[in-house]
Amino acid sequence: MNNDSVHIHQEDSLLNNEEESVSDFKENHDSMVVTPKTALADTVEVKVDSVFKPDPLRSVWLGAVIPGYGQIVNRKYWKLPIVYGSFLGCAYAISWNNSRYVSYKNAYRDISDSDPTTNYHLKILPRGYNIENFPGGISTYTARLKSAQDQFRQWRDLSIIISVGVYALSILEAYVDAQLYDFDITPDLVFNVAPARIDFNQHQNTRSAYGVQWSFRF
Repeated sequence: MNNDSVHIHQEDSLLNNEEESVSDFKENHDSMVVTPKTALADTVEVKVDSVFKPDPLRSVWLGAVIPGYGQIVNRKYWKLPIVYGSFLGCAYAISWNNSRYVSYKNAYRDISDSDPTTNYHLKILPRGYNIENFPGGISTYTARLKSAQDQFRQWRDLSIIISVGVYALSILEAYVDAQLYDFDITPDLVFNVAPARIDFNQHQNTRSAYGVQWSFRF
């Protein structure tokens, strides 16, 4: 009778253990269920910054339409003061030389015609001078007006040519800069300086010379 009771008690213990194991499994399984909200909350978004590489053709075309815009496309904003400063300097040179050219041209035209009412050449005479007391007389003054007219016309034309060159150079610089944007400009350049001895034969006599040897390694 006692053996039967012990046996029944052992079976009840085993049954209870199995029920507890099943219950623990269900609880663990329920805790492991991942809902869509949980999945979204646990998801980590990794943003990878794209490497910027300018388009050379876009830099050229935009730089041709709007001077200096090629440098903006390449994100080289520090070059804009140089570009626009160069254009402003060229514009000032063109304007100043052209105004002087027009003044001397009108003066030379007035002094060369026979109309007494056209006297613009008298307005640009140096202070304290007139036609009568000008050194060399009217012929010398006429020659100077003609020379100044030609000189300022050449300077005006040269300023225009330089302006076109600055415009072309800004476009070329934007294109080259876009092409070489990711080019490695840090080469392994080494400069070595060391003493050197040079032996040479002259009339069967050996002589030596001492100096400094320079070497570059690219």
